[in-house]
Amino acid sequence: MCRINGWIDKSKQYSEADGLRMRDAMQHGGPDGAGYYKSPDEEVHFGHRRLSLIDLTEASHQPMLDTSNQLALVFNGEIYNFKELRSELMHLGHVFHTTGDTEVILKAYKEWGTSAFSRFNGMFALAIHDQMKQQVILARDHAGIKPLYYSLNKNGLIFASEVRAFTSLNPDWEEDPNWKKYFLLFGFLPEPHTTLKDVHPLPKGTFLQIDTRTLTYSTHFFHRFYYNYSILNEEEALVRIREELQDAVKRHLFADAPIGLFLSGGIDSSLLTLIAQQQAGEQLRTLSIVFDDEKYSEKKFQDLIIKKTRVHHESFLIGEKEFKNSFSDILQSIDQPSNDGINSYFICKYARAYGLKAVLSGIGADELFGGYPSFQRTGLLGVLKKVPKATFRLLNYMPDDKKQRLSFLQHPQSIIDYLYNRGFFIPEEVARLLDCTEEEIIQLLDVVDLPPFYEKLDAHEQVSYLETNWYMQNQLLKDTDYMSMWHSIEVRVPFLDKRLMDLVYQIAPSVRYSPEQGKHLLIKAFHFELPRAIWDRPKHGFVFPFETWMKQVKPIQSNAGWEMVFKKFQNGQIHWSRYWCYLQTLDQTNLNL
Repeated sequence: MCRINGWIDKSKQYSEADGLRMRDAMQHGGPDGAGYYKSPDEEVHFGHRRLSLIDLTEASHQPMLDTSNQLALVFNGEIYNFKELRSELMHLGHVFHTTGDTEVILKAYKEWGTSAFSRFNGMFALAIHDQMKQQVILARDHAGIKPLYYSLNKNGLIFASEVRAFTSLNPDWEEDPNWKKYFLLFGFLPEPHTTLKDVHPLPKGTFLQIDTRTLTYSTHFFHRFYYNYSILNEEEALVRIREELQDAVKRHLFADAPIGLFLSGGIDSSLLTLIAQQQAGEQLRTLSIVFDDEKYSEKKFQDLIIKKTRVHHESFLIGEKEFKNSFSDILQSIDQPSNDGINSYFICKYARAYGLKAVLSGIGADELFGGYPSFQRTGLLGVLKKVPKATFRLLNYMPDDKKQRLSFLQHPQSIIDYLYNRGFFIPEEVARLLDCTEEEIIQLLDVVDLPPFYEKLDAHEQVSYLETNWYMQNQLLKDTDYMSMWHSIEVRVPFLDKRLMDLVYQIAPSVRYSPEQGKHLLIKAFHFELPRAIWDRPKHGFVFPFETWMKQVKPIQSNAGWEMVFKKFQNGQIHWSRYWCYLQTLDQTNLNL
């Protein structure tokens, strides 16, 4: 796990010193080493910061060049099937000088070109300079687990793992004029938007090729998920899910550095702990976060799994004082604004303190297997869509945010399905807070569209699509990445293993989802191992006492917008995350705790 950056610069306005500054702005994501590459003509520069987990020797130093010095690679992530690919490449005559996955990527590209990317099962963002073809290639994994941002202009290409790297290169980089509008609507910045103008994430499962002579470029998919319903009965689904998840966990446990697991006490982390313990034994280490306030405690459920698996476990107590002492560092850690992410900050902070370099996470289970309450609301949404849209305009003035959110349904755009479940501030509120017209906000919804096949999906499949491609993609994965890298921790996500995800999309909706039980396939597939007390209870997300703590966060110089939002927050009319969302649109140097 690392951080990468670089450019093609035809005008040569940037120097190596600029590249090093850009690279080292992300030093937190790669404290174990650093490297730099520039092409013979000095038009292509690559930077790399290393967090070493596989092949800890200097042999896997990056940027990595092939023996002919015609290929240069920088890579962030892990390729979990690299051993199989290595064997295949050795059979084809390739000789390896390292034991890690970086050299496998380089030789795979040399053997198969860009078609190599479809062979990788992992999480990755990478850049290759191919001097023979006079190309730079960027690629991002099948699920968008690892970030990769880029900007194209008349002089070339600039890319990096974090948006902060672009402003370290150019402190005067212009902001995207609409980022606050998107953020207040969604609580995150939906791809392809960032806080900076003309800086965009590379779409997941794609690679971008750019000619270093002419700067002509093209983007291509190397992996897409298709709804191919070939598994039509539950018995087959249970056997296949059990096998693939066990294999995925095994792949994700491979490392040459300490790896562990965050145990929250919910279904996903409990299940991963049970599976991982079967493969790693008592060497597996788990950690949990606990609070003084018992209503937030999941300790009794964590203890069930600890007792069953006999793992080495540590609990870390967090209180309001710890939140207050960490607040300025939390603000610095946020690469792109998000309504959440602070919980990930503390998990990763203590994972590092625990001596770990990587942890497994349950991200993806709720989205793929129907674990969120949104899956249970599909029937209600269908009924509400039949109500005349003008009716919902009246809900603009409801004081309670949950009722007010229904007013999104007055708009015709398909993305309203998402905002109905997870929207933040309604257009009328966003306009008032940002001193613009409501029409400006509604126009943004017009350009945010869903693919044509969305309307043909089963209702539960529609929810899964939105939770996976909007909520998880734009919030959970981004939050997890920048918070983990801030603490030099790698987070691995077995539920997003490519083989497991391909399997999930083969299971018919009638088999994958149950109106009575969220994630019923996972529960049934592991019913002998998973204690009933873990799954036979209402869903309880991993919640911090932010409702209390956030009331202490205030701007030094307030305005009318803040006064309105804070008053609603104090009166219990809006969730703490909406208050936190609004605070991030203000000057962060103006925030005080």
